[in-house]
Amino acid sequence: MTWRVGQGFDAHRFVTQPADAAAQGVAADVASQPARRPLSLALLEWPGEPALEGHSDGDVAAHALVDALAGAAGLGDIGQLFGADRPEYAGARSRVFLEETVRQVHQAGFAVLNASVQVIGNHPRVATRRWEAERGIGQILGAPVSLSATTTDAMGFTGRGEGLAALAVCLIGRAQ
Repeated sequence: MTWRVGQGFDAHRFVTQPADAAAQGVAADVASQPARRPLSLALLEWPGEPALEGHSDGDVAAHALVDALAGAAGLGDIGQLFGADRPEYAGARSRVFLEETVRQVHQAGFAVLNASVQVIGNHPRVATRRWEAERGIGQILGAPVSLSATTTDAMGFTGRGEGLAALAVCLIGRAQ
């Protein structure tokens, strides 16, 4: 069997709104107010956590995994497949990206064998929903998924609590 490995990385800042915006009379419609949506991470919503900036829902775990899968199959990267220059993906859920990438991986003659994703940041506590995320992502991939998390001990933008990053690796094989 021919095996191929892919690796992906993604990082986004948390959505912030200036503290004095309301005092200055700054207003926006709900549809363009990403701070009102919950955090999307590992295809799950995390109520009470700030959302991540991005053209889509900003799910760093799913985006890193899309890059890993696309790279392993020779499909390019998330920017080529679902770039910010494509208005039809504005505000899209990352589930759409992952499902389409898996479809293209299969179309290229490969099967996903496994994947591992590591989230880097101070919050949320990924361990509380780890199994739920692994199960959901695994159903889309049709393969085992491992999800873990780490911090950077207060170093960098993730350590300062300004955003999240994720690393992903996957193994694919030629479909028999």
